[in-house]
Parts: sequence; C-alpha cells; structure tokens
Amino acid sequence: MLRSTDRIRTTHVGSLARPPALLDLMRAAAQGQPVADSDLAEAERRAVTDVVARQRAAGLDAISDGEQTKTGFYAYIGQRLSGFEPRSGGDPLAGFRAEIDSFPEYYEQYLRSAMTGGTAVPVVPLRCTGPVSYVGHERLRRDLDLLRTAVGDAGPDQVFVCAVAPSGVGGNEYYPSQASYLDAVADALHEEYAAIVEAGFTLQIDDPFLTDVFSYGTGSVQDKLDVASGYVDAINRSLRGIPRDRVRLHTCYGINEGPRVHDAPLAELIGTLFTIEAGAFSFEAANPRHEHAYHVFETVTPPPGTVLLPGVITHATNIVEHPDVIADRIVRFAELVGRENVVASADCGFSSQATDTPEIHPTIVWAKFEALAEGARRATVRLW
Repeated sequence: MLRSTDRIRTTHVGSLARPPALLDLMRAAAQGQPVADSDLAEAERRAVTDVVARQRAAGLDAISDGEQTKTGFYAYIGQRLSGFEPRSGGDPLAGFRAEIDSFPEYYEQYLRSAMTGGTAVPVVPLRCTGPVSYVGHERLRRDLDLLRTAVGDAGPDQVFVCAVAPSGVGGNEYYPSQASYLDAVADALHEEYAAIVEAGFTLQIDDPFLTDVFSYGTGSVQDKLDVASGYVDAINRSLRGIPRDRVRLHTCYGINEGPRVHDAPLAELIGTLFTIEAGAFSFEAANPRHEHAYHVFETVTPPPGTVLLPGVITHATNIVEHPDVIADRIVRFAELVGRENVVASADCGFSSQATDTPEIHPTIVWAKFEALAEGARRATVRLW
C-alpha cells in the first residue's frame, strides 16, 4: 500500500471524463448502431493512454485508468455478471428521494444534465432474476491489458483499479434472502477483484451504497447498522484470500453538487467502515459539508497499518483549491494519525458516469490535480 514515508503522496478516486470520440462510440453502440470492434478498441486505447499520461504530468503518485472504458462506476457491472435483467422505468435516484424532495426546484433543474441525467448510455436499474456468475473475464482482461500497456512496469502501490461493491449491483428477485443474494454477488465479484490484484494493481472497491444506508436508510439506528453489516460481510467475503494491503475502500455520498443536508457524518459510519478488510480508506473531507471530518480522528484510532485517503480537493465545486488550503487539510489529518498514514486524495471521482457534461469541466480537474500535488509539497515542508 502506498504510504507517505518520506513525503506526502497523492492519489485520486478514479473516474475521469471520457473523450468525445469514445463517448460517441459508447452512445452509438447503446443505440444499436453498428460500431466496429477495432474502432472502439482504438478509442479506448487512446483514452487510457492519454489519461494515464495526464495524471502523471499533474504530479499524482497513484493513478488509474480513469474508468475510461466503463459507462459508469456501477453501471458497467451489468455487462459482467449473469443473472440480471434491466428494468426500464425504475428510478436510479430513488435512494436520494428525501434529499430531492427537500429541494425539488433545485434538483429538477440539476438532474436534467447532471449525474445519471446526462449519460451517454442510459442508466437502467438491474434486477437479479437468476443465478449470479461472473462472465466478464474477456472485458476485464482487455481493461487490465490496456492499463498495463499505459503504465509500463509501475507497481501496485502506483496504480489502482476501481470495481463496484457487491451492494451496488442491483436488486434481488431470485435468491430467498438478501444475505444469500449478497453472498452470490460477492462470490462472483471475487473473480474480478482477484484478477485485478493478480495483474499487479491495487484494488479499489467503490461503495457509496454503504454510506447511503446511514444517510437514507429507514428504521432504527440498529436497523441501519444491521443492513450496513450485511454489506460489509459481502465485501469481506468477496475479498477472501486478497491481501489487505492491496485493497482500498472508497465511500462517498452519491450526490455531487447539491445541498446534501441528509448526508450522514463520517462519525456515524467510521466504526462500520473500519470492519472492512481494506488497507486504505477514501472518504469526503474537502467540501463544506464534510471538511470537519478530521475531528473524527481525535477520538477514533484507525486499525493498525491503515492508510487514510482523505479528500483534500472536491468534486462539489469548480473552484480550484489553493495549495495552502490543501496543505492545511493534509496537515490536520497527519497530526492526528501520523504523516506516513495519510495520502492526499479527492472527495470522489470527477466523472462517475460516462457523460458529455461532467459537472467539473475536465480542464478544471487537471488544475485541481496540479494544485493537489503542490499542496502535498507544501504540506511535506511543514511535516518533515
């Protein structure tokens, strides 16, 4: 696992904007238009090669493929698991209903083009209607080969690959219980997770769904904890045999730019998060709703060997953070958990769906990454 042993290292959460040429091909294929495999493969190769080079040029230490080949950070999995059927007419944002209903005028405008509203490939909820198994081996192999070609001989602490958590795949209409359903999904996803690690990369599991339990779940506090525990059990089952120091866990709050008054504070879920068998944890700590999250670690000690990947730049505003602000955020965490245990990151991905209209313009994202690298340099001066 990447650690800040001699200076503050930097990374991000994963998803980055896809180039227009690739989006056009994704859209055409989704609409049933003929798309040559060679054309799509070349567009993907160029996208991954470019996004890797730009991350390195910005000064990031641990990079990804930007999820360039995926239609979305969770939507992609529908192409890799058997046993699921799309159910058109469902609401992919139903889980945020309390937030949306609190600010209906704002969200009516915002969701027309943001999040799932502006995707190149429509996001359709999936329902499990049969036995779940992993069938995405060839697509996964192509993704890993593309990334390996782009990054050369970089080691696992320098390159990570994102994959969705078991709880983010879809709804159950086949298995006798939610627990047995999550077990089946976890067993299938284990094949993807293990292949990523075997290819020489660090695995990042993306799980905003766990946080949603605390923000939007119904019932008592114990009811929420019970649901969250089931999600954690599924993740840990999917990670069996995978070294903890090759796993990052990212969680966030789903909505990007919004009032977000229903977000649960990190303090409510940190105990549950730290029961996941991951070596590093990524969470929001740079936007105005969650910048106070560092206070959690005044009373909570992470498990031994754990690395924190706090967001010190955010996807929630187009303002480019000043390097001194970034340094301040890094130092707060470093003083609480140890400088070697902090790797500076972002709150969330900057294009969680493949869309023509990412909320943070790509040119601003690269400026944010450059500010992140400079902020880490300034924090290093203060901490060493």
